[in-house]
Amino acid sequence: MADFELQDLGEGCFALQGEMTFQTAGNLLRVSEGLFDEHTRIEMDLSGVTKTDSAGLALMLEWITWANHTVKEIRFTGTPERIIAIAKTTEVDSLLKRGERWSGFIEAPSAG
Repeated sequence: MADFELQDLGEGCFALQGEMTFQTAGNLLRVSEGLFDEHTRIEMDLSGVTKTDSAGLALMLEWITWANHTVKEIRFTGTPERIIAIAKTTEVDSLLKRGERWSGFIEAPSAG
């Protein structure tokens, strides 16, 4: 059984279910590359993330870097509180907004 499922909801909307950790981040990045490439706006719902660590934050920053380099927009909703806490502790929380050109980057965090 996979530790995560990245669901394509259509119109550039995606939902991540499962783990966003050191064990899954590399595979998540590879899976997302092909899915994200055809969209100019991407909305990623992270409310289904059940386990995360600093690799989850690194993955989000990688997605933002990719979006900035390819002139795309990316937005995260349901960002787990653990990711927000790690970002604040490591003082990279402002970087999370770089891929965000829409208003309101972080919505209500989910438990995770």
